[in-house]
Amino acid sequence: MIPEHMSAVQLTDHGGIEKLKYREDVSVPQPGKNELLIKVTATAKNNTDRKVREGLYPTEDDSDVASFSMSKDSGLSFPRIQGADVVGRVVKCGSGVSENRVGERGLLDFNIYSTDRDDINLTPDYFGHGKDGGFAEYMVVPADQFYTVENTELSDAELAAMGMCSYQTGLHMLNAAGVSENENVLITGASGGVGTALIQMCRLKGATPYAVSSPGKANTLIELGAENVIDRSEVDNWPKAVNEAADGKPIDAVMDLVGGNMTIPLIDSMIQDMSSRKTYPRYSIAGASGGNVTKILWTKIYLYQVQIFGISHGTRAEAKQLIDWIRKGELKPVLHGTFRLSEIHKAENYFVNRSSNFVGKIVIVPDSEWEEHGKKYAVSGE
Repeated sequence: MIPEHMSAVQLTDHGGIEKLKYREDVSVPQPGKNELLIKVTATAKNNTDRKVREGLYPTEDDSDVASFSMSKDSGLSFPRIQGADVVGRVVKCGSGVSENRVGERGLLDFNIYSTDRDDINLTPDYFGHGKDGGFAEYMVVPADQFYTVENTELSDAELAAMGMCSYQTGLHMLNAAGVSENENVLITGASGGVGTALIQMCRLKGATPYAVSSPGKANTLIELGAENVIDRSEVDNWPKAVNEAADGKPIDAVMDLVGGNMTIPLIDSMIQDMSSRKTYPRYSIAGASGGNVTKILWTKIYLYQVQIFGISHGTRAEAKQLIDWIRKGELKPVLHGTFRLSEIHKAENYFVNRSSNFVGKIVIVPDSEWEEHGKKYAVSGE
């Protein structure tokens, strides 16, 4: 039986973790036309959850803001249930959806699309921001964006760690820059969700990934597929460090999740020897954890013909490609650990104050699903 009320974490306003309220009296949503009601079993955390909560998306300068809007049609309102990378099972179908879908296990394509086109996505809004997400026991999702993933050995927590927010963003970064076989790619923030996804997808495309990360994570990233790893804490000359890590081979494209003061040194790393290049230097950016403002010499950009791609969300076609890879077992989940939904504050603090061994994703599991889907992967001490 489907209850009338559920446990959920609601974001009540911008601010600290105290704005995240765990409640047990939230009404269970009902599916409408072409929608499904799913019982949530696992939802991965993403950095955008924190940024939305804290209001860390300035639009023109690096000043603090108390609002967050991706577009004039942004659907953010309070209270909001966050959580984009959702795994669960269908428990009820809305009108227009076959009842045969009840019982299916699946993974959500987190985007709120403004068009039916497969090849473009110009409205970067998503479940967990414009509509309620998966930090709850139940959630309503579009039927055509809930992809069945049955024939795999992946657990629900592992599948959530491969969610679209990270993997689809990474794939769109690679596709926008036209990364192809035999190219060399430099990846910043390589130990996070998008970074670990990029390493794997470079290999699937036949490209060679070079990782930039904090200390102590090189072995894990090399096992995942990185050709070499640059310890960012030891670099004072980025072009030299990149050249040494890549054995003198030119970097064809940079996949940057950091921004800030890293931007120019990374571009310099690509253009340090244009005579050896075979392609235009390409720079995809999908994050600004290192700072929102960078002073760029545009003469350097146009004289060296650097191509820059701003990336937020991917497309329906890229979602389908990822699901195909996941079903075939060609992508590996990088699950760091799990937390109970009721311990969301502890999970937030752990996520922000990441330890030296933190690689991949942490996943939030409803307390009612903990024994089956979360306990096995609990972060040490939980």
